[in-house]
Amino acid sequence: MYTCSQKRMEDKIKTFSKFGDAGHGGITRYTLSAEDIQARNEFKRRMEAIGAVIEVDDVANMYATIPGSDPNAKRIVMGSHTDSVKNGGNYDGILGVMSAMEVLETVVEQKIPHKHPLTAMIWTNEEGSLYPPAMMVSGIVCYDFLPEAIRGKFKYEDMMASKSVLDASKTFGEALEKSGFKGDKKYRLNRDKYKYMFEIHIEQGPILEDAGKDIGIVDCVLGMFNYRFRFYGQTVHAGTFPMPKRKDALFAAAQTICYLHEEIDKLGHPELVYTTGEIVCHPCVHTCVPDYVDFCIDVRHEKPEVLNEVLAVVKSCAEKEWAGCRCEVERMWNRDTVYWDKKLVQYAKEAAEESGISHQVLHSGAGHDAQFASYMLPTTMLFVQSKDGLSHCEPEYSTPEHCTEGATILLNTVLKADAE
Repeated sequence: MYTCSQKRMEDKIKTFSKFGDAGHGGITRYTLSAEDIQARNEFKRRMEAIGAVIEVDDVANMYATIPGSDPNAKRIVMGSHTDSVKNGGNYDGILGVMSAMEVLETVVEQKIPHKHPLTAMIWTNEEGSLYPPAMMVSGIVCYDFLPEAIRGKFKYEDMMASKSVLDASKTFGEALEKSGFKGDKKYRLNRDKYKYMFEIHIEQGPILEDAGKDIGIVDCVLGMFNYRFRFYGQTVHAGTFPMPKRKDALFAAAQTICYLHEEIDKLGHPELVYTTGEIVCHPCVHTCVPDYVDFCIDVRHEKPEVLNEVLAVVKSCAEKEWAGCRCEVERMWNRDTVYWDKKLVQYAKEAAEESGISHQVLHSGAGHDAQFASYMLPTTMLFVQSKDGLSHCEPEYSTPEHCTEGATILLNTVLKADAE
């Protein structure tokens, strides 16, 4: 049983938190920004210092590889992303990169024998916070393996044309060209060169902390669907038009949201999660009754039969009139539950048990680059406990001890896969 270095992990956490420091304890590090390039250069510097060979593909994914004893063996890759959301934390994404680095550093320092080349990887633009969509580049790289319902969102030419949310005159393709990190397509993650992929991430929820466990052995990414509701009413003056004659689209939307929560909760599925987190209102003027409102609903659960129950409630809303307004319901996208490779999950369980580190099996409610990679390669994930379950915000925190424990389990899981 090998152990990673907490001292090295603490140093990496401290160093990478400087790149995009927002001044409030967290970071804003958009993909391919000056801050992201700082993080990438630090990754390159540290990995070259241990003798790793650096490769960069045509969409700026970075690969740092140390050789194994068998020059013909396929690589085992570990990684995550360096970009963040606006005013995000110091652990989401980057922990997976730092942990992969720590695995390589530990293998080199302790001269741990291994057959397969081992690779630490940076995925580009996982968050999609500056250039949508999220998981953009893993979608590009894994495009040929993605389900048809997902694939259409990740066409290469569309992704290159993705506009900055801060400046619509700038595109992802232009940022890629200017970044200095546009490499060669031949270096992309692929089935011919790679055998397995692992990703470690903060949990982004409170389940591990509530259970008193340090590490999560993740067995799947939950299935989900996203639907939009559109309400059509009539704009009239807010001060002069009689209440009984109004067709208030915002009031209609509010009624519908309450109805959805009441009816979905009646289904009685405690592991089901859903939210109505985005809303658009027109004309959005305080003296006008809204004539158009739309919002989305995001629903997640492991079992398709549960999702179908919720979907029946969602679709039923289009059959009703709400506050005198017409309602349309449209599917935006959906995905089935993605189960991780059972053999790799078992390796992770064994590594956790042998380490004596407290752990439990749990699902991922959020999507990750590993989700798309799993359509191409056998893949699994580990989670590290998040303080108070917080993520995508500056207070997000995982202790150095937990981060190091996660890297230790990752290392020993990889070694089990290597020793097959």
